[in-house]
Amino acid sequence: MQYSRQIAICFALCGISWCASLKGTQCFNCDGPAQLPRKTVATAMSNSPTPGSVIYVSPEDNLQQVLQVAECGDTIQLQAGATFTGMLSLPSKSCDKGHWIIIRTSSPDSALPQEYHRVSPCYAGLVSLVGRPPYKCKSPSYALAKIVMPSSGDGPLVLANGANFYRFVGLEITRANGLQGHARLISLAGTADHIILDRCWVHGNPQDETSDGFALKGGTYIGVVDSYFSDFHCIAEVGTCTDAHAISGGIGDTQDGPYKIRGNFLEASGEAILFGGGEASQTPADIQILHNHFWKPWQWMPGNSQFVGSSDGHPFVVKNHLELKNAQRVLVDANLMENDWGGFSQNGFGIVLTPKNQHTPHGDVCPLCQVTDVTIRYVKLSHLGSGMQLATARGNNGSAGPAFLGERWSIHDIVMDDISVDYDGGGTAFEIINTWPNNPLNTVTINHITAFPDPSSNMMTTGNLDSNPSMYGFIFTNNIVLTGRWPIWNAIGGGTGSCAYSDIPLTVLSSCYSSYTFANNALIASPARYPSSLWPSNNYFPSSPAAVGFVDYNNGNGGNYELQSSSPYKNQGTDGKDLGADIVSLHTAIAGVE
Repeated sequence: MQYSRQIAICFALCGISWCASLKGTQCFNCDGPAQLPRKTVATAMSNSPTPGSVIYVSPEDNLQQVLQVAECGDTIQLQAGATFTGMLSLPSKSCDKGHWIIIRTSSPDSALPQEYHRVSPCYAGLVSLVGRPPYKCKSPSYALAKIVMPSSGDGPLVLANGANFYRFVGLEITRANGLQGHARLISLAGTADHIILDRCWVHGNPQDETSDGFALKGGTYIGVVDSYFSDFHCIAEVGTCTDAHAISGGIGDTQDGPYKIRGNFLEASGEAILFGGGEASQTPADIQILHNHFWKPWQWMPGNSQFVGSSDGHPFVVKNHLELKNAQRVLVDANLMENDWGGFSQNGFGIVLTPKNQHTPHGDVCPLCQVTDVTIRYVKLSHLGSGMQLATARGNNGSAGPAFLGERWSIHDIVMDDISVDYDGGGTAFEIINTWPNNPLNTVTINHITAFPDPSSNMMTTGNLDSNPSMYGFIFTNNIVLTGRWPIWNAIGGGTGSCAYSDIPLTVLSSCYSSYTFANNALIASPARYPSSLWPSNNYFPSSPAAVGFVDYNNGNGGNYELQSSSPYKNQGTDGKDLGADIVSLHTAIAGVE
């Protein structure tokens, strides 16, 4: 814990590139207070050599038998445009880094997107997919080979215990329409390592339940790149699951990671990516989430004139885009997150960081769960009910025990726009809370953010019961944020026993955080009832968005939030940069993500 305090102090003094504690402990490879991933996954095709035979497979062949007899180094080519049916077990063969097994479409590379470019349903013959962004594909083709799970249960791909060095390229992976129950389309039967999913379309069906695209539990050195995940959802009230994900992990008894999730379209009603959420005795580490487009189609939202839910009309259970309940050393960089709403157990947050000791009928099942060393940078979040939830909170409506740690989170160069209560959420930009009696949330840095919460709501909600230790090491600097009607508000109830009970910014921050820096921010349109004297000193108070000097505010929805050369906040950051997010660098980072 003392190390966290030292890093927070160091960041305030030394900046983002690296930090050293006052006692000499150095934190290299850091972004602000957060250590970046130590390991990565080599996902390039050149790192998956197959010097063996090429085996062509048609639908008349026994694909499972082919998998059994294939040798390390072989390439298995499935007939393009054909459908292969069955639950396939990928056997353990003790392959090595010089001898992968590649299972791919028989289409030549020229018929697929180039490496580092995303595949789409266009390559499976679909002109468009309703409610999703237009494809970057000139004309539909049947370049993919299709693998279908014909019956209820997990499948069609299950990696046997010990499976390693498999790469999948140019496949459509799904389950038959109308099956009962939910399923995981790709999963591990034990442990597996060095698995790459590359340019594949992984999907459920429009009105059925499919809980997971790729369940990573038990995996190490796994990459998911340039693929398209769609139609993962659980049905409210009558369904067999409550939380659907494109990609999930962070549970079980094995040390997961590293993982690289890069360049994908990720769609799920629950969370497109979730780590944690169940029993675990280890924490997955070294996770890179890069250049992905997170999406929920508007036709899933009840009340939409083109609403699509289950066949009997029940809606899908919608939660967040990205949630971490058990993860360490995570980099979330250059992602676009669009469309999320509340109405179920969540408030439409784009990102949730909440170490959680899940509670089951057997009791608390993850007291060692932690969310530590998380960096979120160059991300745009748009059209959401709420922005980010950062919380060390108890599960099971507060009856579960606390998890282990939530600390060292670096959040910078983020844009959040069109955050609205119209999407059945709270409309706030940040919710920051602690309900743990030990190890409270600490060492959170929010720097160079441009955010427009709902004007009727809050820029921040926060809270902690006075019986708990205070949060500490909170840094909120160089941001441009619309304050909302109630700028900093009590998030947890508790009456006068909550540190945020007064709802006065200066009083709340001083009561909830034993150490904090809240300075050099442009706080837009602070209500008259909250004059500058009720805020920490050394902040700016532009009267309106127009007074900030954006190139194009556009009512906080899809605008160009660069600062004009005449803006009073140009080059006014403590680091000499503009206040708010580095818009040019953000646009460069997410170019091509959509």
